[in-house]
Amino acid sequence: MATAYEPYGPGAEPRGSLVPAALRAPFQARVWREFLYLMLSLPVAVVTFCYAITMLALGVGLLITFLGIPVLGVALAGCRAIGAMERARARSLLRLEVADPEPVRAITRGSRKAGPFAWVSALIRSGTSWRHVIYSLIHFPWAIFAFVLSLTLWVTAWAFAVYPLWWWVFPTYTDQPGAQIFEHDGRGFFLNTPFEIAATCVIGVLLLLVTPFVIRGLTSVDRLMVSGLLGPSRLAERVWELESDRGVVVDTAAADLRRIERDLHDGAQARLVALAMDLGLAKEKLQEDPEAAARMVDEAHGEVKLALQELRDLARGIHPAILTDRGLGPSLSALAARCTVPVQVTVDLPERPAPAIEGIAYFTVSELLQNISKHSGARTGAVDVWRSEDRVMLQVSDDGRGGADARAGSGLAGLAERLGAVDGLLVVHSPAGGPTSITAELPWRE
Repeated sequence: MATAYEPYGPGAEPRGSLVPAALRAPFQARVWREFLYLMLSLPVAVVTFCYAITMLALGVGLLITFLGIPVLGVALAGCRAIGAMERARARSLLRLEVADPEPVRAITRGSRKAGPFAWVSALIRSGTSWRHVIYSLIHFPWAIFAFVLSLTLWVTAWAFAVYPLWWWVFPTYTDQPGAQIFEHDGRGFFLNTPFEIAATCVIGVLLLLVTPFVIRGLTSVDRLMVSGLLGPSRLAERVWELESDRGVVVDTAAADLRRIERDLHDGAQARLVALAMDLGLAKEKLQEDPEAAARMVDEAHGEVKLALQELRDLARGIHPAILTDRGLGPSLSALAARCTVPVQVTVDLPERPAPAIEGIAYFTVSELLQNISKHSGARTGAVDVWRSEDRVMLQVSDDGRGGADARAGSGLAGLAERLGAVDGLLVVHSPAGGPTSITAELPWRE
């Protein structure tokens, strides 16, 4: 995955700045870093192109012998090392974060370790290795073009912009009155009059304002090449994402099982054990003291009611029956009725989504309403549920104190991870002082 930051242009102008972004661009460190990147690209591209061409040609030429395959393996390994260097260069100068591609995995049989030939075979079969080779080959002509264009524009722009400061060099140290533009029939055209000097300066300033955006366009192509050819493939990114989501799902399921076991052990199970003991004592006193036995049976009857209530609450926490029978609308209304603040519920769904998505939506709203009850200090709240194309949208809002934080370590961060495990999304808007609005997005999955 590739990410870039530090934008510039009119939309990047900081608040309160008196100087437009276009006028600041030639003096910004970002522009000079990108220019340095383009200047370094040419020598780097020359070396990488020569290496790739030489090693590939040598490896292909030696395929008729047993040396061809190892040479090709060395060529591909070197190109992957070049890719690591280019990602580091893009990270430091372009502020472009590109994840490392998937590693080479050699195929082994049984418990044997992979040998050198297995690694070479894996390198040759790896599409990532060949993408690094393609980068080494196509980056060379592009680096030449970007180097020449950016250097010409940058040097010309600065030279023209400060021409009034150095035009005197020509009449003082040469036999010409100013910079010569062209020569025709033995006569040259020189920039030496006040108007020509001023016009040259104006042209230089205009070029100076345009050149940073040209440099940005050139480095944008480099960004595309680095992220597209030197980063992980889309398939690898998806596999890593699914592996991460699977880990979140497994951890969540394990946590739910521990919670159910803890609730059973500390709640209903403890009450049932106490009930059995009370009934045993009542049985022993039934003949000797019937009145005391009757009181103990009454107490046991109360314990039975409490145990049944705890079991109902536990069952509702696993999957409420009202959700299965009647859907999100009635079940969320029941949740809102148990909230400590008045909550208005609006559900606008043409039909019921997949049962798994329905359950996730229910427990998401349940956790958010618990946060309103415990932490928000709100007077009112609202729950809105609707469908947008193939997504289920949930929005829980309140007029409380705000300041909800979805950073790592908070309950909202865990909720965002659980939603992400099913390709969901959680967006939190909670400025200090309120109000708070938390929007969750889930796939429909009929």
